[in-house]
Amino acid sequence: MTKPNIHTMSILVTNKPGVLVRIALVFARRGYNIDSLVVSPTVNPTFSRMTISAKGDPQTLEQIIKNVNKLVDVIHCGEHDLTHSIEKELALFKIKASPAAKAFINKHSHKFHIKINDASESHLIIEQTGTTAELDEFEGLVKKYDLVEMVRTGKVLMAKGREST
Repeated sequence: MTKPNIHTMSILVTNKPGVLVRIALVFARRGYNIDSLVVSPTVNPTFSRMTISAKGDPQTLEQIIKNVNKLVDVIHCGEHDLTHSIEKELALFKIKASPAAKAFINKHSHKFHIKINDASESHLIIEQTGTTAELDEFEGLVKKYDLVEMVRTGKVLMAKGREST
């Protein structure tokens, strides 16, 4: 379930230096903090896809989308929702290895789409893929098992069906 006032935008841009900075400045000028940002190549190497998640009111977001769409190197900017798109995120969690932690991971591996990527005598590195909500839920639970470090990729999404992302 998406939290209120969290918006996810997909922006198709030309793959040139400085484009990211110009887009980030549009958000900053409107007082929108970017919560996650993913930039990746598209099928055509001339273009890149940016996926930005940010919190704020819808009216300000509407202005941001209009301003971003006016930028020279932006092909298209729009907001997406989960009813018309698929979202995923990746996280790595490092926890202290203990019998309780290992039992917890084994018990919840299917539900949270997790697997152990590295195991030493002292620490485990766990990989999880899923929705932002699933990662948030697992993060809350895994903190009880001496969470040492965490890295998250940020959200990526793709529009369902024939609709273009």
